[in-house]
Amino acid sequence: MNTKLLFIAATLGLMSFKANAQVKLAALFTDGMVLQQQTTVPVWGWDKSGAHVTITTSWNKKLYNAIADASGKFLVKIATPVYGGPYQVTISDGKPVVLSNVLIGEVWICTGQSNMEMPVKGFKGQPLYGSTEAILNSKNKNIHVYTVPHSSKTTLQTDSKTSKWLEADPESISNFSATGYYFGKLLNKMLDVPIGLINCSYSGSSIQAWMDPETLKAFPEIKIPAATDSIKEISRTPTTLYNGMLAPVIGYGIKGAIWYQGESNYDNPDQYAKLFERMVKVWRTQWGEGEFPFYYAQIAPYDYAQLPPYNKGGKYNSAYVRDVQRKEADIIPNSGMAVLMDIGESFTIHPPHKQQGGERLAYLALGKTYGVKGIAVASPSYQSISVKGNVATIKFKDVPNGLMSYFKPLTTFEIAGTDKHFYPAKATISGSSVNVTSDQVKEPVAVRYAFKDFVVGELFGNDGLPVSSFRTDDWGYEMQ
Repeated sequence: MNTKLLFIAATLGLMSFKANAQVKLAALFTDGMVLQQQTTVPVWGWDKSGAHVTITTSWNKKLYNAIADASGKFLVKIATPVYGGPYQVTISDGKPVVLSNVLIGEVWICTGQSNMEMPVKGFKGQPLYGSTEAILNSKNKNIHVYTVPHSSKTTLQTDSKTSKWLEADPESISNFSATGYYFGKLLNKMLDVPIGLINCSYSGSSIQAWMDPETLKAFPEIKIPAATDSIKEISRTPTTLYNGMLAPVIGYGIKGAIWYQGESNYDNPDQYAKLFERMVKVWRTQWGEGEFPFYYAQIAPYDYAQLPPYNKGGKYNSAYVRDVQRKEADIIPNSGMAVLMDIGESFTIHPPHKQQGGERLAYLALGKTYGVKGIAVASPSYQSISVKGNVATIKFKDVPNGLMSYFKPLTTFEIAGTDKHFYPAKATISGSSVNVTSDQVKEPVAVRYAFKDFVVGELFGNDGLPVSSFRTDDWGYEMQ
């Protein structure tokens, strides 16, 4: 058969498939899925154009109807009850598709780059502390996980690659996001409701890769690839992960999102500040869930000068992008930041203390979203500076029970006068404030704390949550 005949045969075969098409659900809708409780959630898929599709939910026996549009897509919003299950959802155009073991509970999407993607078993040669014990104790029918497969595309995809929801057990959890798992595990323990976790992350990804072309038009310095362009950097080419992974899951009913990303943008903190704020706003608009909770991990300290092109100092001090992340928590509504100043490692960009990061994100959700009382929610954060004589006093907020340093001296504070030169400082805790001085600075104007590429955090709230690195100045990158 020649090429032309092969093409005709393939076309006729495709037309025959469309004419006799059965319901095809979007990849996220599988056995074991978790639907957000006490709301209306969309269910969508494809059939032949004009097909009458029904959806029946076993929790209330209600029947929903939809007609596939000209492109074959249908979408139905179904009402969900209070948490529970397992249930069944039946989707039919005359030939039923039955989804079983469906739970109703709390659904969170877990996004970002390698520190979000890093599985509980660790990466090769890069372990997680306590991973074996965590994996062995992971069996839980009320935690279900879903991983969106990697896909980097220059054009918008209508669906993601095939995957499936899995119950938490040693096999599924060993391969799932550690940050996401520890987050969800604590939520399940404290709330006693089913938890659904959607991992949509890609190692090495830039924030630009998770943003849509229309949004990035406001940033002319960012080159948006054409549909026919080759993708030279799979996880760092603008729009490509949005197109291939995120867009196909946007709209799925969620409670909120957790985000761990920024390492790939550490060298351009000013741009990151604008991109991050804009990305969250656009995601919320596109999801149609209002200002859903958005909690994120501040990148941990790390010696970035080890990485090509081996830049050091100035804006390449990752403390600047950490400072951007710190400030965004006050700018982005209904957000919060988990501080990781105490668990960074100078030799690896992937801190093995993933349990602390995941659980600190959970503290934010438990306190701010679910109203759990009696727990520490957020790290103390810089509020203001005042100067009296040669003493600069730093006041903090979110300090319900004072500050501490585990009885060790504070050695990473610096202080500057009008010459804008920073000197090592003596720092002492005074309740919920820190007094900072130096014999070399008679008239202080600015203070910085732990403002290094790699540093081990020394200042904590009395509840054990670390204080972020910060600066009170807004001087240029050359001021060190």
